[in-house]
Amino acid sequence: MPNHTSGHAPGIADFATADLCDDNAMLLEDGRLAVLPPVLRHFGKRIRFAGRVVTLKVFEDNALVRAMLETPGDGQVLVVDGGGSLRRALVGGQLALLAQDNGWAGVVVDGCVRDTVEIDSCDIGIRALAAHPQRSARKGAGERNVRVQIAGVPVNPGDWLYADADGILVAQQRLA
Repeated sequence: MPNHTSGHAPGIADFATADLCDDNAMLLEDGRLAVLPPVLRHFGKRIRFAGRVVTLKVFEDNALVRAMLETPGDGQVLVVDGGGSLRRALVGGQLALLAQDNGWAGVVVDGCVRDTVEIDSCDIGIRALAAHPQRSARKGAGERNVRVQIAGVPVNPGDWLYADADGILVAQQRLA
């Protein structure tokens, strides 16, 4: 059963993305707040999570994803631009457990995950396009801390991401 409790950076109060949209209409209008299209599926126990964004840009190669999730997350959200690939999984059960154990608030993947039964047993929020059984390459190709796109929405390192049952928001600043 999904966990509706919060998993997010210290100091962020419980939130609802619908309320954040209502309370920050000017930020939506001027582009400092964006709503991701509703194309990402939910995995893991956490429905609601938020935190400062760390980015990766990879394509069918999860070596950098593993390397990042091996570091302390400190309540951050890892946003992985996987180029929208539906041919290989970038996150599986082992990486979800690693993210949980290292204090990441969540992981958002413009690509696929696998080992969904294992992921769903982890106390972490993960959003991805789909599940796919094939693992990724492990060559280490990709970029860290660069501007990425998730479902066509630009996301920058240091942005803030808020996810719940209603959707995902990306803000250039921390929202109250």
